[in-house]
Amino acid sequence: MGFRAGIGDNGPVRARAIRQQRGGVTGELPEPDFRRVFDAAPTPFILLTPDFDIVHANEARLEATATTLEDTVGRNMFDVFPMNPDDPGADGLANLKASLERARDTRRPHTMAIQKYDIAMPDGRFEERFWSPRNVPILDEHGEVVLILHRSDDITEYITARDDARSEAARGQEWRDRAARVEGDLYARTLELEQANTRLQTLTEREQRTARSLAGLASTVSALAAAETHTDLFRLLGDHGGPGLSADVLAAAVVRPGSQELTVVDRSGRGRRIPAGSGSPLAVAAEGRPVLVADAGLEGSGPPPAAGLRAWAALPMRTGDRVLGALAVGWREPHPLEDDDVRVLQAFAAQCALALDRVGRLERERQQAEATRSLAEALQRSMLTDPPQPPGLRIAVRYRPAAREAEVGGDWYDAFTAPSGATTIVVGDVAGHDRTAAAVMGQLRNMLRGVAHAVAGDPAQVLTALDRAVVDLGVNTLATAALAHVERATATGALTLRWSNAGHPPPLLVGPRGDAELLERPRDLLLGVAPWTPRRAHALPLAPGSTVVLYTDGLVERRDATLDDGFERLLDAGRDLHTLPPEDACDALISRLAPDFTDDVALLVLRVEP
Repeated sequence: MGFRAGIGDNGPVRARAIRQQRGGVTGELPEPDFRRVFDAAPTPFILLTPDFDIVHANEARLEATATTLEDTVGRNMFDVFPMNPDDPGADGLANLKASLERARDTRRPHTMAIQKYDIAMPDGRFEERFWSPRNVPILDEHGEVVLILHRSDDITEYITARDDARSEAARGQEWRDRAARVEGDLYARTLELEQANTRLQTLTEREQRTARSLAGLASTVSALAAAETHTDLFRLLGDHGGPGLSADVLAAAVVRPGSQELTVVDRSGRGRRIPAGSGSPLAVAAEGRPVLVADAGLEGSGPPPAAGLRAWAALPMRTGDRVLGALAVGWREPHPLEDDDVRVLQAFAAQCALALDRVGRLERERQQAEATRSLAEALQRSMLTDPPQPPGLRIAVRYRPAAREAEVGGDWYDAFTAPSGATTIVVGDVAGHDRTAAAVMGQLRNMLRGVAHAVAGDPAQVLTALDRAVVDLGVNTLATAALAHVERATATGALTLRWSNAGHPPPLLVGPRGDAELLERPRDLLLGVAPWTPRRAHALPLAPGSTVVLYTDGLVERRDATLDDGFERLLDAGRDLHTLPPEDACDALISRLAPDFTDDVALLVLRVEP
C-alpha cells in the first residue's frame, strides 16, 4: 500500500496558512513521504486488517519482536505471536484480541493497560516482554474500518527497573527519576502516534478522493462518447460529470467563432452569454489561464462562476493549440485542490474538449450532408417529374429511395408522348442506390427521351438505340428497363400495349374484372451488355378499365422471402386494384407488399378509363 500524501487536509492551502502563521516564511514546505516516516518511527507500529491479518510493520516493530516482513505479512497476528505455552496464566493474547475487537467495532481508539506478552525468539524459546499497547481504527469515507494501527511500546526494561526499584529502596531517587523519564517518554510516544495517525488518515482520504474522481472521469468519458449534438453533450456532462467529481455546479463556456462573447451552458442546455474579456473565471480560463480557488473565504478571490460557491476551478478546454472554451466545476463548501485534484480536473477538461470538438465536427458534417442531400433531392425531383395525363388514360407514379440518408437512387420512371402519338411509359433501374446511381439515372432518362423522339419505331427498337448510345458514349453502367407504348388505332380507337423488357421484372396487367397477369415474356439482356444483340417487342390489346403496372425490383424483393414470393404477393395485391383510382392503387401496392427499402422502389400505374 502507498503512504505518500500532501501536507494536511488542504495541501497547498494549508501550507500557505502555516507560512502566514510563522510570520511570512517563504518557500514551499517539503511533502513528507509517510511510508518512510512509518518505517523509521522509533515506536513499534503494525498495520492490521479488520480480521487482524498483518499488512505491514515498521522497523522498530520487527526489531522488537525478532520478526521479518517476509515471515509475517499476510498472516494472522495471533498465529505469528502465539502465547507462551510455559505460562498457563498468560492472558495477553485474550486481552489484545478484545482490545482490537473493541477498536474495530466502536470505530474509536482504545488504550490498553500494560500487558505481559512473551515473544517467541528464532531459537524457539520465549522471552518475557511487557508492552504498553494502543489500537487505533483507520476509517474510509463511509466511516467503515479499513485498517487497524496497533502501536505497542516495549516497556520491559521499565517494568524490570520499576520492580527492582521497589525491591531496592536504597536506589531511591535515581530509580524514581528513571521511571519518570520512561513514563514521560511513553506519553510523548503516544502523542507522536496520534499525530502519525492523523497524517495517515489524511493520506487515506486524499487517495480515496482521487480514486473517486478518476472513477467519475472514466464514467463521464464513456458517457460522452454517446453524444452526437451539443445538447446531448451538455446534458450528459451534467448528468455524469458533476456527480463524478462530487461537484455541486458544473458548467461549460463555449467560444463563439467570430464573436466577442462566450456561450455558457449547463446541463439543461440553456445558454447565457458573457463577454469574452470579462473577469469571470470562465472567461479567464477561456483565454488559457486556469482559475483555482480552494476556499474563497480564506483566499479572498474574485467572483465565483455561480452563486453560492465556496470553492471552484475553471480550466481551459483545449484541443492542440486551440482553446474551445472553459469548464467550471464548483463546490458549496471548501474543497481541496492539491496537485492530484488539479491533474484530475485537467484530464476531465481535456476529455470534455475532445468530446466538444467531435460533436462540433459531427454537426458540421450533418449540415454539409443536409446541404448535399437537399441539392441531390432537388436535382432528382427535377428529373422525376409528374406524368402527363393523355385523353382516356390516367397515370400515377411513386418513388421511394433505399438510402434514406441520401434520399436519392438509381431507379426512375418516366411518361411522355412519342412523335407517333403513342403514350410512352418506362421504369428503369441503374445499379446502385446513391448519388452516383442517381447521376447515371439522369443521363439514361434524358438519353431515352431523346432516342424515343428520334427513332420512329417500337419499344424494342428504342431500347436497342439506347443501348448502343450507352456504349458509344462511354456511360459505364449496367441498367434494366421496361419500356411500353400505349397505341390507339385510328379507325376503331382500340388500345394496344406494346412493350420490350431489358432484363427488368415483368409488367403486371390487371383486367377490368380484377384478373391479374405477369407479362413474363422472354426478357432481353440488360442495357450496356451487348448492344448488337437483337431485342424483341411484345403486344397485347388493352380493354377499357385495364391497369398496367411497371415497377422496379425493390417493390417485390424482401430479405426474408424469395423473389417468387414477391411476385405472388404482387399478383394478390393486383387483383384488388381494378376498383381503385391509380393514385390509391400506388399507395395500396406499397402498403400491401411492404418493401423493406433495402433497394429503391419506382412505381408507375397506368389505367385505361372505362
